[in-house]
Amino acid sequence: MIYKVAIIGYGYWGPKLARNFHNSNNFKIQYIIDNSKKNLSKAKVDIPFCNLLTNYKSVKFNNIDLVVIATPTASHYRICKHLLSFTNVLVEKPLCLNSAQVNELEKIAKKNKKLLFVDYPFIFSGSINYIKKIIINNKYGKLKQIESYREQAPIRNDSDVIWDLGVHDISIFKYLLNSDPKILKSKKYKTLKIKKNDTAYINLEYKKNIKVFIKNSWISPDKIRLLKFKFNDAIIYCDENEPIYKIKIFTPKKELNNLYNLSIPEVDISEPLFNLTEYIAKCLRTKNNYIYKSKFNFCLTKTLEKI
Repeated sequence: MIYKVAIIGYGYWGPKLARNFHNSNNFKIQYIIDNSKKNLSKAKVDIPFCNLLTNYKSVKFNNIDLVVIATPTASHYRICKHLLSFTNVLVEKPLCLNSAQVNELEKIAKKNKKLLFVDYPFIFSGSINYIKKIIINNKYGKLKQIESYREQAPIRNDSDVIWDLGVHDISIFKYLLNSDPKILKSKKYKTLKIKKNDTAYINLEYKKNIKVFIKNSWISPDKIRLLKFKFNDAIIYCDENEPIYKIKIFTPKKELNNLYNLSIPEVDISEPLFNLTEYIAKCLRTKNNYIYKSKFNFCLTKTLEKI
C-alpha cells in the first residue's frame, strides 16, 4: 500500500524529511505547504509532481494518511491538535515545549485512534541500535557512565539549546535505558548576545546508578555528535559524524592502565530519517506505534522541563 503524505513546513528540516518520504516505496507526497513563496519554489524543484499550498487549513486531511509537521516549535501544538482529528501525524522534535500540551495531544490521538510520531532521528540510527543490543545482552558488563557532546547547530529563536540539541540526548537515553533520570543538575549560558541559552552542561543519574554528562552548544567551530559509553569491560565511542565507522570499541589490554585494543564493528549506516519513514509505514500497516508507547513523548518532555 502507498500512503499519502502532506508536509507542512519546507524551511530547514522539511526538505530532509520530504526527501526521505519521496525516496520510500511506501509513501507518495501529495502536498507541500508553506507560507513562504521561496520555500515553495524550492519544493517545486525537489518534488515536482506534488501540490503546493500556502495554508494547511485548505486541505481535506481525512484523505491523507500522514501529515508531517516541520514548522517552528511554537506552532507544533496548535497545528498537531487540529490535524489529529483527521489523520496520523509526524512532528519534528520537540513535540511541544511543555508536558501538559504533550499529554493533551496524546489523549486526542488515542481518542481519535490516530498515530502520533515525533522525529527523534537518532533512535532510528544503526549505531544507537547497535549500542542498545550491547546493553540488552550485557556484552561488556555493567554500563556505568555516558558522556555526550553535541555542538554546533543553527541558532534558533523559538527554543533554546536544550530543547533543540538536548532533546536528542534525552530521547536517546530514554530509548536505550528505558527509564527517566532521578537526579538532574544543569547550567545554562548565553555566550552570545541572543535571546535564548546557547550552551548547557547537564548531569543526570539513571536507574542502576548510571551517570550521564551532556554538553550541548550551538556555538562551536566544529560539528560534534559524540557519545561515549563506559562499561565494566569496554569504552565505546559512537560518532554520528563518521560516514562509515560510527562505532569504535576500546577494550583494555590490562586492568588499571590506559592501553586499549580497538575494534570497529559493522553497523547499519542507513540514514536515520529513512529508517524512521520505514518504521512509520510498518506502524500504519499494523496500527501499532510501539516505540512511542508507555508515555515516551510525555516522560521525555517532562525531563526536558526539569532540566
